[in-house]
Amino acid sequence: MAANIVVPEVGESIVEARVARWIRKVGDVVALGDPLVELETDKVNLEVPSPVAGVLARIDHQDGADVKIGEVLGVVDEAAAGSTPAAQPAAAAAPSAPAASAPAADADKTRATPTAKKAAEQHDVNLAAVKGTGVAGRVMKSDVEQAAKGSAAQAPAPAAKAPSAPAVRPPAPRVASGERTEERSRMSKRRATIARRLVEAQSTAAMLTTFNEVDMSAVMALRERRKQAFKERHGVNLGLSSFFVKAAIGALKDIPRVNAEIQGDEIVLKHYYDIGVAVGAAEGLVVPVLRDADRLSFAEIEQQVRYFAKAAEEGSLSLADLKGGTFTITNGGVFGSLLSTPILNPPQVGILGLHAIKDRPVAVGGQVVIRPMMYIALTYDHRIIDGSEAVRFLVKIKELIEDPGALLID
Repeated sequence: MAANIVVPEVGESIVEARVARWIRKVGDVVALGDPLVELETDKVNLEVPSPVAGVLARIDHQDGADVKIGEVLGVVDEAAAGSTPAAQPAAAAAPSAPAASAPAADADKTRATPTAKKAAEQHDVNLAAVKGTGVAGRVMKSDVEQAAKGSAAQAPAPAAKAPSAPAVRPPAPRVASGERTEERSRMSKRRATIARRLVEAQSTAAMLTTFNEVDMSAVMALRERRKQAFKERHGVNLGLSSFFVKAAIGALKDIPRVNAEIQGDEIVLKHYYDIGVAVGAAEGLVVPVLRDADRLSFAEIEQQVRYFAKAAEEGSLSLADLKGGTFTITNGGVFGSLLSTPILNPPQVGILGLHAIKDRPVAVGGQVVIRPMMYIALTYDHRIIDGSEAVRFLVKIKELIEDPGALLID
């Protein structure tokens, strides 16, 4: 009996996917639940398991094909599974065959992220021998890289060169010949979606950006005093994220329309605070969401942000991590940005941009002093947020950051 392998429903906003790679090939014997094919969506990568035990009889869409939700990817034949044992005695006659194929079989059964599998191929690491540090022992990219470093350290040192061997000269600089090379590659689903959504944001919203600057002295001094005790108690560093998440929530409570969205001709005010925190990933920026962030402690915010950053790097963020959000914070300062105008993350109507902290001369009490300063930016949808509201929003952020004790009171 044949069972179809279909593109599963991933989330309400995802209607198509791309075949990243087939993990098994036609003719392979598979067990129920074995991963067969890896799909790439605009948010996450996922593996499609075998619906039954049997033999992969047919592949309908090869690597790189775009497919719709519910579309048939291939077929697993249950009946064919019964014919496979007949071939086993012949294999048993050759003792060397099972040993040669064992590592590959073990690697297929190892639960690992897609990025971990790619890293294993690049570093020639046996996944079955790698201890996973992810959820439920799942092997992460960092686990593979650590295993690769260990293998390199154990490798025998190369024989020393004879003292008389002449030093190898570097190749002569290449002389420009007028030739130009180009490389063409297909956009990933995530990058294509990012491109489409950014254009949509600029064509549908009346975006405007306002700026302010914040003296970071008080926050930096507080972090310096508390960092050791905070880490010992909570197991995570006290970063800037928690301060700005708390400050943003305080400002959103003061200016509610920044925490809203437009639906048709209606304004929907959100009385909850799901704060998106933009993090960099190999295939583009992703925005995991801190749910009910107003109820989280400083430590809980820092722990979740740290988890998001690591999961984004490993490609293991789930759709639940990325879904929704009422307001977004993005920090270009971690890449060295001094000033920028962030683009809205629809249907949200506000996004806070943070930037690099730089020592600058400022006037304090009639004197010029050097202070660690940060420019902050709020991009907002002018259709429902007035300029005065945007300015007051940033002023509130500034007040709370420059007097961090007020964060506890508010």
